[in-house]
Amino acid sequence: MTRMFFVALMGVMMLTCGSAYAETVDFEDLMLEAESYYNGDDGAGSFESGGVVFNNFYDDTYGPYWEGFAYTNATDTTTLDYANQYSAITGSGSNGTGNYAVAYLGFYGIVPTITFPKEARVARVDITNTTYAFLTMQEGYFSAKKFGGETGNDEDWFLLTITGKDSDGNVVGSVEFYLADFRFDDNTQDYIIHEWTPVELSGLGPVKSLEFSLSSSDNDLVFGMNTPAYFAVDSIEYYASDGSDDGLGCFIGVSRAGVF
Repeated sequence: MTRMFFVALMGVMMLTCGSAYAETVDFEDLMLEAESYYNGDDGAGSFESGGVVFNNFYDDTYGPYWEGFAYTNATDTTTLDYANQYSAITGSGSNGTGNYAVAYLGFYGIVPTITFPKEARVARVDITNTTYAFLTMQEGYFSAKKFGGETGNDEDWFLLTITGKDSDGNVVGSVEFYLADFRFDDNTQDYIIHEWTPVELSGLGPVKSLEFSLSSSDNDLVFGMNTPAYFAVDSIEYYASDGSDDGLGCFIGVSRAGVF
């Protein structure tokens, strides 16, 4: 009897609070020629994939320059050069797909931001390093050091922080993900991310936007961070509403039912 009542109660919840459904943003709805990219050179200030908005800043006053997000299908995993700033170290998107996004935090201080149509629960996002950032940390490049130093004992790190905000712009929480970490006592455990890695974000709860920031152990007193301020993102999985309400309570209820 108790079990039947619980099932009936869950049925009422589903009928009265709407239903949540999974959406995945994989950038495959964006058209690109082979080995190309979009960096905002049309001045749009953003682009959209799967109904989700990615901010962008572009300025050609002193030559082509961008910040925020760009999307790309570049596959170069071997060239260590600023000109190769649009390639992921994986050589493809998450799950072997063609398109993915790259983010850059540059001199204008534009914060890479993902904005959802309405508050949603983000289950996960796949993250990896760009080729430019990966090879710089692996080998060193101009003022940017080789992580670990010559002995391999330097405790270097490269950190991505993802901050969730609600519809009013209030911070609801943050998640940290190390793109590289050389702080281990055993140097064989040191790593630089070179594969698409899922980062769990459901603990943030409902968010309207995600903001991304980078920090590093390698810094200059004048120019700031030496490590190239790039990362790549793909396969953003989130739970949205069917329109009957915000859908978020249903997602919570279904999750709890699964636990019990």
